[in-house]
Amino acid sequence: MPTRRAGGRHGKPWRAAGVTLVVLLALSGTALLTAGLNPAPAQPPQPAETEAGEATPQPEWTAPSSPVPGTPSGQPVTPTPQPVTPTGEPPQPAELPRSEPVRITIPKIKVNAKIMSVGVNDDGTVQVPPLKQAQLAGWYNAGVSPGELGNAVVVGHVDSAVTGPAVFFRLGALKRGDRVEVTRKDGKVVRFAVDAVKSYPKTSFPSELVYGAADTVRLQLVTCGGTFDRKKRSYRNNVIVSATRIP
Repeated sequence: MPTRRAGGRHGKPWRAAGVTLVVLLALSGTALLTAGLNPAPAQPPQPAETEAGEATPQPEWTAPSSPVPGTPSGQPVTPTPQPVTPTGEPPQPAELPRSEPVRITIPKIKVNAKIMSVGVNDDGTVQVPPLKQAQLAGWYNAGVSPGELGNAVVVGHVDSAVTGPAVFFRLGALKRGDRVEVTRKDGKVVRFAVDAVKSYPKTSFPSELVYGAADTVRLQLVTCGGTFDRKKRSYRNNVIVSATRIP
């Protein structure tokens, strides 16, 4: 597997730019992924862990798990044996060339959404899909594409005053091991397994985790979370799902 530092488009480093963007958002109080003018009536599920590892209140309802396709609901499934390396770990898939992602699928939370390309606003903030199109996810095109070496970043609204619950409304319900699939413009489907789901205060956004260099093929999903600040009209936290590519 080739090793190189993750870079931006045209070979330009993007790590520092990503860090700067997030810091600007945190300091200005502008939501990275704001929820529109009012919170949705329903409370989005929250991860079990915050930055400090403290338990956070959970909603009264739990998102139902989808049965494995092709198997009767509730029936045990025998996992398919995977090849292993001499160290006992599954081999890492080879890095793919750059290709724009067009769709994201997360069976556990019933996400099957188109992906649009987003960049940077004139004020230095990260673009997000329009609130009227809150069911779309946004790929941060200054970073790598899903399948390339490094952290590919996909953002999405948690809710919207225009449409209600949005594309990543139930992102906080994901658990370690849940699967995420990204379909690329070249027709390839890149599969990821969730490593961690955490909630971070926007004033302590983990820039290095989300935008920093990585020596494996990774995916970072970002939305809003925590409690809703009515004065600032935004959520106080960001929910971040980190995932690693699997064969």
